[in-house]
Amino acid sequence: VFFFFKQKTAYDIITWFEFATNMIVPVTVATIINFAMMLAYYRQELFPGSAGIGEDLGIMFMGRKTPEMLAQERSYYASRASVGHMVEASGWSIWSVVQSVVVICFLIFFAGGYDVCVVSITAGCVLMVAASYKRQHYDPRPQADVRYDDNGEPIPPKKLYDLDGNEITPEDEELITESETTLTEVDYGLLMLFIGQFLLIGSFDDTGVPQGFFAATMGKCAAREVMTTGGCVYWFVVIITILSNVASNVPVCQMLAATFPFATPYQWMQVSFSATIAGNLTMLGSAANMIVAFQAAKVGDRTFTSERHAPFGIPSTLGCLFIGTWLLSVFAVSPDCSVRKDTC
Repeated sequence: VFFFFKQKTAYDIITWFEFATNMIVPVTVATIINFAMMLAYYRQELFPGSAGIGEDLGIMFMGRKTPEMLAQERSYYASRASVGHMVEASGWSIWSVVQSVVVICFLIFFAGGYDVCVVSITAGCVLMVAASYKRQHYDPRPQADVRYDDNGEPIPPKKLYDLDGNEITPEDEELITESETTLTEVDYGLLMLFIGQFLLIGSFDDTGVPQGFFAATMGKCAAREVMTTGGCVYWFVVIITILSNVASNVPVCQMLAATFPFATPYQWMQVSFSATIAGNLTMLGSAANMIVAFQAAKVGDRTFTSERHAPFGIPSTLGCLFIGTWLLSVFAVSPDCSVRKDTC
């Protein structure tokens, strides 16, 4: 969400350092609340066989494992080995180091104020080239799918023939290029989701309905000078929470930018915090939730549903929202005025 606001603030530029300085206290407290709520709801699933909080902390910070956890690991590795998947070695490989260095450089350049788009594309290209080189020169070649008959004897592979009746040997088969490999890993459904959301919200902004809705729901708090002061800030957060769970939080930020483009840096901080946290209220509130659900479904886990998310997401989100909003109003360092418009 910060990437969006850095581009959309009409007058005052919000730097990475300013953003981090404002967010460190509310985000830290929100993380602690989420951590406590997660332990309360999912402790038995996260730490099967654990006897209490003390053992949970030992598992997280000291690498301890209960007999139940070891049994689950052995079952997982056995199932992967049974279908021909190689078990990856634990620890840091050279490729993990390369990826970490690229990500750290990305964060350094981003914090240094370089263009977000250029830095992101450059880092992505470097990671793609590294992954391509790894696949071509280091990853083991996929083995042929060997089938066996009832006596345990290997079944000869089925022969293939071209249009002229000549047998096609494995060496003559069409090789899969690196481009084809990379293109198959793109999540086209997710791209279409974002494209559709931004097209819809962009067209919706032109109708003037979002501006009218915001003015009607905020009432006396709709004026820019008071909408993030006193009690108005909490009603402001409620409106953003509702909108974020109807249209997802990132498109809502685009809509709000069109609704009040002359907001102050402090007001954008409140929008950024509330829109980000509000995305955890329901499964539809954030694209990240849907991405997790899609990825889990791809590996056969369909337990991450709205019904399962709600008992944790609703109380955790509401607690983080209102406590974090109060902390942000107390510890914010960004001015609630515009430096460029000379209103400070």
